[in-house]
Amino acid sequence: MRLMITGTPGCGKTTLAKRLGQQLGLKVINEKDFALRNALGFFDENNELVLPLEEFEEKANSFLKQTDGIILEGHVICEMKLKVDKVLLITVNPEDLESRLERRSYSAEKIMDNVFCEGIEYCKKYVARNYPKSKIVQISSRQTSAETFAEALKALHVKASASLGGNAGAGKAGIKPKR
Repeated sequence: MRLMITGTPGCGKTTLAKRLGQQLGLKVINEKDFALRNALGFFDENNELVLPLEEFEEKANSFLKQTDGIILEGHVICEMKLKVDKVLLITVNPEDLESRLERRSYSAEKIMDNVFCEGIEYCKKYVARNYPKSKIVQISSRQTSAETFAEALKALHVKASASLGGNAGAGKAGIKPKR
């Protein structure tokens, strides 16, 4: 299984990816970690990794073609057409997102940008453009990560004790696309 998890920063991608990776025996790779391992992008004046989308997509697809039992997670990957079996799109109420980002000490500007993106369904629109409906699984981020995890398992039609082989491990994202 090759699973992609995407959504706005703060929606719970990394937490869910780690839990699913453990439960299903899948290796978890964060988009930022993948980019750094492959010498993709550069850091801007705000110390955010700026990704060259086409180059990232090409390298990621080459990697995915040779790899199974993986979860690739991140927010910018919603803009790419990756060779995955399923796309798990996580959405969150914009007001809940704002509270989460405030607790993480995001700047007011970053909070506004991310809440706006969630409000206009930025990731959802890109995912819908890039993947057939049959590959897309949309879930709503819940009040607790356990509730979100349970919804993801149900949406993926996976029993709580299922295992597909592999390892787990993920990192945090702090990146933006280079357009």
